Order: sequence, then C-alpha cells, then structure tokens
Amino acid sequence: MHIPRFLLLATASLSVLAAGPGHAGAASSPDKADSTRWVARQAPGFYRFALGAFRVTVLSDGTAPRDVSAIMSKPQAVREAFAASHQALPVEISVNCFLIDTGQRRILVDTGAGELFGPLTGRLAENLRAAGYDLGDIDDILLTHIHGDHSGGLSIGGQRVFPNAVVHVDQRDPALWLSAEAEARAPAAARTTFRQSHQTVDPYVAAGRLRTFDGATQLFPGIRSVPLYGHTPGMNGYFIESQGQRLLLWGDIIHASEAQFRDPGITIDYDVDRAGAAATRHRILADAAREGFMVGGAHLSFPGIGHVRAEQSGFSWVPAPYSVALRE
Repeated sequence: MHIPRFLLLATASLSVLAAGPGHAGAASSPDKADSTRWVARQAPGFYRFALGAFRVTVLSDGTAPRDVSAIMSKPQAVREAFAASHQALPVEISVNCFLIDTGQRRILVDTGAGELFGPLTGRLAENLRAAGYDLGDIDDILLTHIHGDHSGGLSIGGQRVFPNAVVHVDQRDPALWLSAEAEARAPAAARTTFRQSHQTVDPYVAAGRLRTFDGATQLFPGIRSVPLYGHTPGMNGYFIESQGQRLLLWGDIIHASEAQFRDPGITIDYDVDRAGAAATRHRILADAAREGFMVGGAHLSFPGIGHVRAEQSGFSWVPAPYSVALRE
C-alpha cells in the first residue's frame, strides 16, 4: 500500500514528540532545571485544509518585525489601533505562502523573503519539507507581486530554489522591477527593490522559466488571477475555486490588520501608488464581505485564513476556526 510522504513525515514527527523533549526515544518528562532541552522557536509552520477537491497548505516563511506606525500614513491612528488591540510596536508581521495541490499540479503562491530579510524569515523551504513536499515537487509559482518578501525566496545565492517550477507574474511588475531604465530613474532609496528583484527573479528569466500574463487570466483549472493594482503596478490576487468553495489569496491588501480593516485608507510606504492601493483595498474588502468568500492574507497573523466582515465603520477580520484534523 502506498502511503503519502506527508503522512509518513507526520507520523515520524508525532513519534518524536511522544518521546518527550529529550533525545528521540527517551521517555523523559520536562526538567525545569535543564533549559538546554528547549529550543527557542516554534514547531514547523504549516497548516493544511481542504478546498473542495484541492488541498491547501499555508506555509510560514517566518515573521518580520516592523514598527508599522513609522511606515504608514496616519501614524497616530495606527498607534492607537495597536494599543486598542493590546499589541506592542514593533509588531512581528507574518510572512505567509500558500501551496495549492490540485491533484495534478502543485502550485505555490509567493515564496517568502529567502535570504533578504534576516534570520526570522527564510523558513519556507524547511516548512515545505515538514509539510511533506520537496522543493522539486513545485510545478508552478504564482507571484502576487515582485517584492522581497514575496519573490525573495525564489533564489538563494543566485541559484533557483525550485528547480522544476515555472514562475508566473503579471507583466506590469517585471516591466518595472527588472527594467534598467526604471531603476536609473528611481530615487536611491527605492533601488533596493530593483537589486533584490534581479537577484531573485533573474535566474528564472535566464532559465526561460518566467511567464507573464496580462491582468485577469484563467491560469489553471480552478485558478485565476484578480488584478489588485496599486501596491505595485502588477499586484494580483489569485482566486481558487473547487466544488463551490472559494478562496482569494490577496497578497498585500493588508499589512496591519489592527488598523487597515477599520480604515482601508491607511497606506504603507511600500505602496507604489498609494491612492490606487487604498482604492483597491476598499473595493476588495467590500467584495469579500458581501460575497463571503474565504481570504488568505500574506501578512495576516499565521495562518492568515478567514473572512471579512462589514462593520458600521470599515471592516473587521474573522479568522477561520482552527482544526486539528484536515478541515473539509
């Protein structure tokens, strides 16, 4: 009988956990005096659920500490929103990626920060393996947009991380971030994104593994792009549909949930077009609240899956209930 690799890995992990915090197989209980037994990090960051016939795995790339009040419009309102939510600044912003296993293809949405954002990120590859997949299992990568925390995990040290994957992105983003002319016109403070884009995306260009599309496009059965322009010229979400169930993976619609759901007009310094980003955010929040589809956010607290609810003023976030079993 064939047993799926992710079940074998899960069984092995449970066996180690059952043995206790000492070495594998040790039947010991925690010793308060022996702090060397404890590792100061979380368990592997993945969360799996069913969407119709598809299997979705949320993969954590880690967290990025940011004082968002210093990089967002309406800084006082942002500070007050975090204080009202009992959250201290700087806050650790989740960096989430999403794997869609259709049964025929394994499609990864965004790749995290790779080596670009320091030691608290760059966890995608290890969490992908913990979830039962190898890097070579990925057939396609859908980038919501080209920014270091979404495309940074494509390449490490100039080498492609996903050897068999084709990368898909709206044509407007490489037209900006891979353009020598645009880089030459950009202010010095903005050139980091150009450099990082070449560092991580160029290896796929050189290998003939970058494919662009133009706006709303049916990319695969049950998977289509949704233009969400503003944060970058080509930011897209991806609408996943199977057996009547719907999920929108919306990239960077929200960076600071404590503030931006209530006031969608709050923007962030990373927005290329602030007015466009705010208008897109308000539109898609209203759509999600009205139509009731599930949402997956790159920077909503891991696993970042839930629904949007309309309030008398603005919106609020309703996280999906946690399930120990594979949620059908």
